[in-house]
Amino acid sequence: MPKVTMPQLGESVSEGTIGKWLKQVGDHVDKYEAIVEVITDKVNAEVPSPFAGTLTAILVPEGETVPNDTEIAEIDGGGEVVAASAAPRAPVALAPAASFGPAGSDERPVGDYEGRVTPAVRRLAREHEIDLSLVPGTGHDGRVTREDVLAYIEQRRTGPGAATPTVSTAAPASAAPASAPAPAARAGEDELVPTTPMRRAIAAQMIRAKSTAPHAYTTVEVDMSGLVALRDSVKADYQAREGIGLSFVPFVTKAVVEALRKHPDLNAHWTDQGLLRRRHINIGVAVAVDDGLIVPVVHDADGLSINGLNKAIVELAGRARAGKLRLEDIQGGTFTVNNTGWFGSVSSQPIVNVPEVAILSMEAIVKRPVVLATPGGDAIGIRPMMNICTSFDHRATDGAQIGRFVQDVRMWLESVDVNTSVW
Repeated sequence: MPKVTMPQLGESVSEGTIGKWLKQVGDHVDKYEAIVEVITDKVNAEVPSPFAGTLTAILVPEGETVPNDTEIAEIDGGGEVVAASAAPRAPVALAPAASFGPAGSDERPVGDYEGRVTPAVRRLAREHEIDLSLVPGTGHDGRVTREDVLAYIEQRRTGPGAATPTVSTAAPASAAPASAPAPAARAGEDELVPTTPMRRAIAAQMIRAKSTAPHAYTTVEVDMSGLVALRDSVKADYQAREGIGLSFVPFVTKAVVEALRKHPDLNAHWTDQGLLRRRHINIGVAVAVDDGLIVPVVHDADGLSINGLNKAIVELAGRARAGKLRLEDIQGGTFTVNNTGWFGSVSSQPIVNVPEVAILSMEAIVKRPVVLATPGGDAIGIRPMMNICTSFDHRATDGAQIGRFVQDVRMWLESVDVNTSVW
């Protein structure tokens, strides 16, 4: 039976979490039709079916995290093979639901619960002496997930009867049904907010980045007077012509692209074998979403004008926030640009998006007094200034090279004036 496997959603991504099944067992799917939403630290992406047919089995339930290339579903490429009178094949659990091992083994159910759960959920329930039949399940087909158990543990700790263990070998006379909602937290009580799959994935990637890549940082300030004047002079006409706004992000991205042409060692990935220079300049642009951060990629950014970069960034950001990114949208990044200035930040130190070797953050543009060199001597003037910080993997490069790189970025930005073409 043809299998659908967990794809690799990014250069450094080794696993993915099933967010939501968009098709159910028995449904017909077309080739390239989205069948499942997968979550990583970088993206929520809809995974297309590699072939047409009928979805005959879901092998990994929603909320579960599995390595790349793990089989997650079966599709009968022959077409409609699920008989109309037959019940659709049930999702296959990661462990047999009614498999009873020897006493004390990890295969025993907990309490009177007989539904399918993963070994991790079963182990967590045993450790905290929880009867899984009392835990409301929010997973696929009411399956109890790890988040459900953690929420129940917190509710039991802070709610009424918190000190009463719930494990038993016989059903309690007053046991609540599995579908009973958890009691609402009382005003003033602490509340455990279960970690979302995206948040867990981001946490894992950030730990990996900080624990493996020795970070160092360089910050310079940029006089944005000419660039601000250019944008102010064209933004109304640009909006009318293109139908979208013109932000400062494509300008900074363009400056980064031009600087990377001169510094190819920064358009690279760090590997155990050495520095892998990437032939294409593919700029990842960090996009804030409701529950995390996504980094879609502008491919071949060195072939785009400021207008082309702006259109690509606006489109990718819109699809990222709508959860409509494609796999190729988050693959192949070689350098990342981060716009922390959007939130008013004037100083930050971003974490390198490993295996990339550097990331640049643009901060808020703030008017402030600066010393100006004039023919009559130094003077004080008010200028729109912006800080840019580049974080880098010190295994791959050093402060001197990064210093030259950020100076090239700064000089490009300061060279922009009202005569610079956006198109």
